[in-house]
Amino acid sequence: MTTQGRLEFDTPVQDPVGFDIGWEHARHALAPPPAWLGPGSALRQGWEAGQARFGRRTRAATPSVREWLRLRLQAWERGRDFETLQVTPHFLRQIEVGHCPVTREPLTQALERPTDACVDRVFDAAGYAAGNLAVMSEGANRAKGSRDLAQVQAQLQRMARGGLATLDGLGADQWERVGTLISFVTPLSHEEAAKLPLHLLPPPRLRLLNPVQGLQALLTLQLAHPQWSARLARIVALFEALGLRQDYNLFIHTLIPRLLAAQVRDGDPLRTRWALEDAWSHEALNRRWQRLALRLDAEACETLVGRMVARGLAPQSVLAHAPEQATEGWALERQGFAPPARRRAPQRAAGR
Repeated sequence: MTTQGRLEFDTPVQDPVGFDIGWEHARHALAPPPAWLGPGSALRQGWEAGQARFGRRTRAATPSVREWLRLRLQAWERGRDFETLQVTPHFLRQIEVGHCPVTREPLTQALERPTDACVDRVFDAAGYAAGNLAVMSEGANRAKGSRDLAQVQAQLQRMARGGLATLDGLGADQWERVGTLISFVTPLSHEEAAKLPLHLLPPPRLRLLNPVQGLQALLTLQLAHPQWSARLARIVALFEALGLRQDYNLFIHTLIPRLLAAQVRDGDPLRTRWALEDAWSHEALNRRWQRLALRLDAEACETLVGRMVARGLAPQSVLAHAPEQATEGWALERQGFAPPARRRAPQRAAGR
């Protein structure tokens, strides 16, 4: 979004991002936080200009709109880059989940509890951009903080050495899920990514940067489909063409019993998902997956995923992104921060 055609002031706006956030608050008849309405505040200028333009012709402030504006304000406050073309209220609705992917607790809304839902930048050195955002609980988000994959693995090592049941509020299984989540958006070598257990299935619209994890997730998710047996039988031909039929069968026939042992009743989608994630804690499954995955390379994994999608064997919607497009808008060259020209300190109201 731009501010072109919106300005109501004769003087130029030095902070168009703050101005635009204020403008959108006015468009949806929302008052910005008083802390940012001090004299000279660009956000206040945008809000007042928007009020003059829209009057009573405003739009509904839906929960997703409120969250979108909260995130934009948060990014502006922190000097972080926010990609506005794809991260919209509609996008935020698409990534909503009912349970925290880390703690598995039901998410609450705006109760000021650790279980409240929030949107997290999964890869901390990237901005607020499509593919790098996931919904989790406030408690899980605080524990995760700005940690990268290596730091999460260090947490797990500390717990193992000290015999700790929890660390920073999370148990070992929950830290494993945090590590898997971060690994999805962390560029890794094929060998590194192939050796990681799938302790967490990808949340909605998260971009998996490592092709072997995309294949790993797509194969695992087959068992969440009611016709998984017939689908797996169709997939075997793809691996047979690569001379990997035996390795594929060994892996699949180690995964299937893990799901059956969980005894998920009535095909409950959420319980099935958790059972599949828990299956990856078994050493035999990881050993047989690595035997299969390490006989492939990243290009072969991409090809297999593409063929599965083309044959209608993706259990859910899958979007393929070219490598140069996968992190588009992430501001990786600036570690996720806004350009220096847009990183002016916002003006708070006096006494706040």
